[in-house]
Amino acid sequence: MAAESAVPLPALGRAHARRLREVYRSAGWPCQDPVEIELLAAGLLDRVLSPTGHETLRVTQSGLQVLAQTLEGNRARLSAHEALVERVAREMGRAGRVAWRGLSLRAQVPGEGAAQPPQWCMARPDVFSIRNTSVAQYVEPVVHEVKVRRSDLLADLRQEAKRAAYLDLGECWYVLGSDARGRCIASPDEIPATCGVLVAEPARLVVARAAPRARRSALPFGVWMALAKATPVAGLDEDCQGLLAANDG
Repeated sequence: MAAESAVPLPALGRAHARRLREVYRSAGWPCQDPVEIELLAAGLLDRVLSPTGHETLRVTQSGLQVLAQTLEGNRARLSAHEALVERVAREMGRAGRVAWRGLSLRAQVPGEGAAQPPQWCMARPDVFSIRNTSVAQYVEPVVHEVKVRRSDLLADLRQEAKRAAYLDLGECWYVLGSDARGRCIASPDEIPATCGVLVAEPARLVVARAAPRARRSALPFGVWMALAKATPVAGLDEDCQGLLAANDG
C-alpha cells in the first residue's frame, strides 16, 4: 500500500500568532474555527481532555517557539520605529525647532457628511514640533508620522480621519524607512499630496516632496496646554547650558 502524501501546512500569519497568544494567556477554550484547525495541524496547539470530559487547548513547545520568534520580531520592528522617531526629533532640534514625541493633542476633523458639524478627536503624532520663537503667530507647527513597514504605512493611509487630524494641527510629513533590502518602503507618489514626504537614508533625511505650507495664525489653547505639560526632546543647546553652569562662579 502506498504511503499517504503529507498534507502541506498552511502559511502562518498574524491571526495565527494572535490566537496562540490568546490561548497561552487564557484557559484555552477551543473556538473550532479555521485558524484553530490550522494551528492544530501545524503542531502549535494540542488538545487536552480533562477528567470531567471538557476539551481545552494548550500551546505546544513548537508553539512557544513561534511566540518567542514573533515577540522578537515585534521588538525589532518597534526598535526600528523608535530609533527613526528619535532621529526625526533630533533633526527638528538641529533645525532650530522644539520637538515632542508621543503627544496626545486635541484636533478637529470634518463631519461624516457635508451637513455634519466638525468633530473633535485625539491625535497622537510620532513627532510634533514648532519653531523656537516667542511670537505665537510664527510657531509653524509640523507633524511627522514615521513608518518603517510598508503594511503599517498602507493601513495608515486608509485612515483619512487620522490624516485630517494631523493636518488640523499643522503641516503633515510622512517619514519613510527602508525594508530589509535597504529599499524605501513606498514611493512618494503613494502619499497624498496634502502631506510632505521624507525618506530616511543612512546618513540623512531627504526631502522627497515638500508639504504644502499650512496657513495657521496660532496654536489653539488646548495644544499650548498639552505642550506646556510635556517634556520636549533635548536640543543641541543642552551641552552648552551644562558648560555655562560648570563655569558659573
